[in-house]
Amino acid sequence: MSHIRWKKSLFASIALALALTTAACGGQSKQNEGAQGAAEETQEVQKLRLGYLNVMDDAQTILAHRAGLYEKHGLDVEMQLFSSGTDLIKAIVGGQLDAGVLGFSNALSWLDKGADLKIVGGAQMGYHSMLVEQDSGIASVDQLKGKSVASQSQGSTADIVLNGVVWKQAGLAREEVTMQYVSPAVAIQSLASGKVDGAFVFEPYASIAKMTYPVKEIYEIGQQWPFPCMVVIASGDIVKNNQAAVYSMLDAQKEAIDMLESDPATAAKHITDDFITEDTLTKLDGSTVAAEAVIQASIESQQFNWEITEQDIGRMDEVAQFMVEQGILTAKPDVTTALDLSWQEQQAE
Repeated sequence: MSHIRWKKSLFASIALALALTTAACGGQSKQNEGAQGAAEETQEVQKLRLGYLNVMDDAQTILAHRAGLYEKHGLDVEMQLFSSGTDLIKAIVGGQLDAGVLGFSNALSWLDKGADLKIVGGAQMGYHSMLVEQDSGIASVDQLKGKSVASQSQGSTADIVLNGVVWKQAGLAREEVTMQYVSPAVAIQSLASGKVDGAFVFEPYASIAKMTYPVKEIYEIGQQWPFPCMVVIASGDIVKNNQAAVYSMLDAQKEAIDMLESDPATAAKHITDDFITEDTLTKLDGSTVAAEAVIQASIESQQFNWEITEQDIGRMDEVAQFMVEQGILTAKPDVTTALDLSWQEQQAE
């Protein structure tokens, strides 16, 4: 197939994906068991307003909803879709939402402004893949010197770690690469059309491109520099005044994460329609690949984790320093003040 046909085919497959947004992933606690018991006696359920993005980073939020896990854990959840992490966290700060899963750098930015927020659980370890064309001759990140790369907007988590980690590991200064800040879909289209030499994207865009078109991955930050990109962020109000609902939400999301990690095929059956509108995608040779297979591969490429470890907190601290160096934060915060890990602590009891 000619390069031109690949471009047209790629555009068609990207169009099949829904308008994805950019963010941008055990048993019940003892206290929650009591809370659910009381709810059953009074025939009441806890209500919760959750925000989410249509990105694989939010897979456990979407899966918990689609698989009925929130209801299983005694919650009546109102799911609200947002087009960006910025809009989502503004809704939490403004009181329109109770919680959501998004990049922890968002919480640090708003805590820097005095917002009342808490990081209450883990979600997804950072995943961003640097893709180049198969026949580009580019085999490593350092070879992008003097070239162009498409990625998410300045100040996003992707941009923070791209500048704070990826370029530094490759021995590059950020000024040595020409950046285009676009959505993941546009990043892949720009790579296909030759407008850029690399695309730094998250899932499922990386899997869609790798499974159907002549692109190759030369770097993935989750393999080289693991960090807790996505976390569960809740308003200070609900953490203080309705801890039982927060714990039920985290119980449901933990069960969803367990499914994503142990049974990605079943998880993919529940959430594929949220990401790809058609049953199949057309490959370069004209054959097709099932949409569920693409989403399963996307799930398997990542690590979901409900726990925030001491090592994770150390990474958060490093990212906070990057944010200061990049002018996003006015001063480096004590990231532990942003954490409320009481639910997680009960899991170990």
